[in-house]
Amino acid sequence: MVDNNCIFCKLANGDIPTNSIYEDDNFNVILDNAPATKGHALILPKSHYKNLYEIPEDTAAEVMKLAKKMAASMTEKLGCEGFNLLQNNNEVAGQTVFHFHMHLIPRYADDNQRIAMPPMEMTPDELAKVRDELAM
Repeated sequence: MVDNNCIFCKLANGDIPTNSIYEDDNFNVILDNAPATKGHALILPKSHYKNLYEIPEDTAAEVMKLAKKMAASMTEKLGCEGFNLLQNNNEVAGQTVFHFHMHLIPRYADDNQRIAMPPMEMTPDELAKVRDELAM
């Protein structure tokens, strides 16, 4: 399903020109127009899913396979020294376009980017309580 009001649906399906670096029947990988680093790209499913909570498991698995393939190719071709995969869900987590997408961010020693969160302090008892809440 495609959402005709979604900018990423339009980008993924070729309705708006992009700098596409890979495309198949289900996905389009495009360069980000506001890149964090050289080569920063987005994996866009051609079908509309708002976020990780809505994407089918098999499609999510295919996204990760494609991310691995793209990261290896981009690392070789760009000579980057590391790689970040970033996927945000909902506004509080930094999602700004509500169409599932994964950022592919090549990393370089001199790129001056920091994708890190300072750790919060938790006691062993607090960690155990969270563990117990989350255990499946």
